[in-house]
Amino acid sequence: MPLENIISPDLLATRLTERYIQWDTLRQVAKNDWEEIRRYVYATDTTQTTNASLPWKNKTTVPKLCQIRDNLFANYIATLFPKRKWLEWEPFTEDAASVSKRDAIVNYMSWAIEQPTFKSEVEKVIQDYIDFGNCFATVEWMDQRVEQVDKTQAGYVGPAIRRINPLDIVFNPTAENFMQSPKIIRSLISLGELKDLMERLSDDDNKQEYEALYKYLQEIRFHARQFEGDWIQKDRLYAMDGFTNFRAYLMSDFCEVLTFYGDWYDPYTETFEKNRVITVVDRHKLIANRPNPSFFGYPPIVHSPWRRRQDNLWGMGPLANLVGMQYRMDHVENMKADIWDLVTYPVQKVKGYVDDYTWQPGEKIFVSEEGDVELVQPEVQIMQSNMEIGNLATQMEEMAGAPKEAMGIRSPGEKTKYEVQRLENASSRLFQNKINQFSEQVLEMLLNFMLELARRNLTGATTIKVFDSELNATTFQTLTVDDITGVGRIKPVGARHFAEQAELVQNLTALTGSGLWATVQPHFSGIKLARILESVFDLKDYTVVTPYIQLAEQADGQRMVQALQEQLHQEMGTATGMGHDYDANSDGQFTPPPVQTRPGQQLGLGRNPPPNATPTGTLGTQ
Repeated sequence: MPLENIISPDLLATRLTERYIQWDTLRQVAKNDWEEIRRYVYATDTTQTTNASLPWKNKTTVPKLCQIRDNLFANYIATLFPKRKWLEWEPFTEDAASVSKRDAIVNYMSWAIEQPTFKSEVEKVIQDYIDFGNCFATVEWMDQRVEQVDKTQAGYVGPAIRRINPLDIVFNPTAENFMQSPKIIRSLISLGELKDLMERLSDDDNKQEYEALYKYLQEIRFHARQFEGDWIQKDRLYAMDGFTNFRAYLMSDFCEVLTFYGDWYDPYTETFEKNRVITVVDRHKLIANRPNPSFFGYPPIVHSPWRRRQDNLWGMGPLANLVGMQYRMDHVENMKADIWDLVTYPVQKVKGYVDDYTWQPGEKIFVSEEGDVELVQPEVQIMQSNMEIGNLATQMEEMAGAPKEAMGIRSPGEKTKYEVQRLENASSRLFQNKINQFSEQVLEMLLNFMLELARRNLTGATTIKVFDSELNATTFQTLTVDDITGVGRIKPVGARHFAEQAELVQNLTALTGSGLWATVQPHFSGIKLARILESVFDLKDYTVVTPYIQLAEQADGQRMVQALQEQLHQEMGTATGMGHDYDANSDGQFTPPPVQTRPGQQLGLGRNPPPNATPTGTLGTQ
């Protein structure tokens, strides 16, 4: 059976595959650098890094690069998600500015981002932001419903984000911006996942495409298992990443899918197709060629570089230019350790005839008349390398944009009241710039893509859980697609750095303590100032800020005081036993004598209160 009967390349699919291979080959140097960084991050000794070629006996690696990465990751997460609710709706029209519309959109998006998959995917994207210097993500419609015993379905149905591995996406790096650049995403999907996806997408417009893909994969893999021809030529033409050869790939249960997004121009046919989504399987079979369904007019794929390059969309990461310093640090550390070993176990120079001996304390060495044993001591000035390692570590920390204050370590020296905040703000500007860049270019765009995806895919009514911070209770709200449709955008507003929050509180404290406060105080709202402090201190979940709640609590306290006073008067006028001060009446009952008090004096806790007792009407100090 000829091989062409099994594999018949489509012309468009082949040209897209050639474009993918071309763009992937041009970034081979960057892929090698990424691999070296990841080796240093996860290395346990220098044998796993490029330091393995050094002729040292000790193979210790100082995990400084890993520590910087973990430090940046922890601070990025803490800054991006400092509070429970960190997004708001910014309307562009009067209808979208209504309270009901705003609450519906914010509540729906808050419910969507509270799903466990959201934060886990964001964490993966941030790790790519640090490791590769480039992070990519998109959105997808997720259906996690599972039918229960009582025939009810439970599970999340709604938009979700999906991280794209930087190794699995290629694009034109010389384009003006990432949105305008055509891009190709590579993904591997198993036949079982494809079958499950087909069953879940019963009403989806793409079901026919998935059915065609599944049928094709079944046929080609069946014939591949039966065919015994020459695969050398096809192995070279269809080299599959991660597989030994093309036939080994076909024998597996996975298929490679290349998805093209953007404008496609075919110079051979001189045809131009704008804003298309083209799907190719096995690098030769065209499955779909359809317009992009997004309302935005461009693919819902985001990209953010950590350090921009001029005229190149591929960015540079914070760890990329620190690899050489990590190499130097490991080099000095192992050289120092080897010299320590030479000092502890020095080299022995044996001259003439010397009997065999064991190098140990108290050992006797027998030599001939011309024999001798001499210890060769190394230069110990190298022990000063500890200072060099410390300087390297400090420089690496600062160059990565992670100041010591971010780790809770205060820089040395005495400082005035406000100097500490100024220094922290100055030292964290690089850090704040990078986190703001991620928030604007990735997080904000993903949230709007999720809302747009919900508008396109939401059918019927959806019940979401809403937490009311003012009532401190959880309620449920039913929404339709009309409730979350409006002209505007979602903005993440919670990603504020800790130093910025501390500076705000400190400035307000300085203002209220200055002489200027008496002049401007009538123009400041106490309720809004309380809301600012509630936001900065993240106290919304504790519902401690309620307008004029202190007046109501004082009124309740006064009512409690009066009730206790009345109870005390009654107790003082009720008999508690028989004594010489009580006389029996004609009915044999005992009545207490009248209580003697001075004019204007209130009853105390005893029968004879002191002269300086509390005035009438209060139980304590007013």
